[in-house]
Amino acid sequence: MQKAIVVQYYNDKKNNLSDLNQLLEEGWKVVSQSAMSGGEMGATVYSLVILEKN
Repeated sequence: MQKAIVVQYYNDKKNNLSDLNQLLEEGWKVVSQSAMSGGEMGATVYSLVILEKN
């Protein structure tokens, strides 16, 4: 089974890295990662992460 998640990072307090970390703790593995265009003035970074779990 595969799952896609868009990870966004603005700063240490405003991001969704905890969502990705939770999935990794549940046994999901990263299959691929692709950078996506940033937000206004490049302040926010977005990344498409494809995860897989057997």
